[in-house]
Amino acid sequence: MSADIETIKNLVIRGKKADAVAATQAALAQKVDPAAIMRDGLIAAMAVVGEKYSTGEFFLPQMMIAARAMTEVVPVLKPHLVGEAAEKKGKVVLGTVQGDFHDIGKNIVGMMLEGAGYEVVDLGVDVQPEKFVEVVKSQSPQFVLMSALITLTMESMRRTVEALQASGLRSSVKIGVGGAPLTDKFAKEIGADFYSEDAYKCVQVCNGILRPVHSNQAH
Repeated sequence: MSADIETIKNLVIRGKKADAVAATQAALAQKVDPAAIMRDGLIAAMAVVGEKYSTGEFFLPQMMIAARAMTEVVPVLKPHLVGEAAEKKGKVVLGTVQGDFHDIGKNIVGMMLEGAGYEVVDLGVDVQPEKFVEVVKSQSPQFVLMSALITLTMESMRRTVEALQASGLRSSVKIGVGGAPLTDKFAKEIGADFYSEDAYKCVQVCNGILRPVHSNQAH
């Protein structure tokens, strides 16, 4: 990894927004590969932050400060990534479910998916089942991804799956769920297609689901 990318990674981990933006602009001016900055700088930084958070070395404020630093850098990179990800892999509708106002996990998933070449329609927090249905109708995504951080709001996921079923849209999308209180067992129980414990795995699962579709189209 280049020293420039290592610097960006460390600045994001430490939550130094302005410095991370300046370092990214300088790296781009030096013709450092923007996709490498996204992958080895930003995404790698958030993986480290997630690990530090899970081991108790970082607390939520530090995780949020790092995530904010990443969100400041992404717009700097985006214009340079358009060529890299001109062929969008797929479209994702993403939201934190009704009754839940946590957005850090959802935002990290959205950023990683965008970095991996997906078009992301982010509905924000406290999203009602009807809103998911309305946007799936208008946007025709391949994926609906739902996040919850409070046990009480997990039932909103079940209601959203039921609403998609009732509207006849369920078979047109793959539904993924994530968040601290969730389990694979719960995902199966509510009829979701998959559960992912972190943003990195979520991107891998989405890629894996799309790959057979792409290879079929090639034949």
